Amino acid sequence: MSSAVAEPQSPLAAIADTELTKATLTAVSNGLAMCETKAKCVGLSAVPGNDSGIITGLIGVHGRVSGFITVNLSERFALRAVGGLCQEDFGQLTSQVVDGVGEIANIVVGGIKSQLAGTPWGFTHITVPSVIVGKGYHIAYARGLSFLCATFENDDAEAVMLEDRLMQVSLSLLRL
Repeated sequence: MSSAVAEPQSPLAAIADTELTKATLTAVSNGLAMCETKAKCVGLSAVPGNDSGIITGLIGVHGRVSGFITVNLSERFALRAVGGLCQEDFGQLTSQVVDGVGEIANIVVGGIKSQLAGTPWGFTHITVPSVIVGKGYHIAYARGLSFLCATFENDDAEAVMLEDRLMQVSLSLLRL
């Protein structure tokens, strides 16, 4: 009697598409380097997450796929990242910080676009970013979408609360 042995699989492959995951991790790392900050990935999910931050950049994408990518940050993370990007200190949420979060979303989505070029997940067009400020909103998703939600923790040693160190990047894509 013989028995079948399953091939070992990457833990990431069991959670989310490997190409989307690699593209997202690389784009976030490169984008945050431009903001003079770092964050490590502390969670991956193949279902939409509950955005815990107070400010979200939302960008539509279209090409071989169609959908949206969101970049959600805590206020503290946003102030720090936009401050690094603009080489300026921000003590509170301002219109410049809101614009900066839109630019960070652009940088991250542009990085994901570059990483996915030539793959079945490639897209050629992106929209102008929209920025949502506030908590408690919900996004309704159509059936048939593929999701990736990556949660990152900022290296901010002075942030006491975990929620102040978090950023989420969520992809909701439909292959055309």
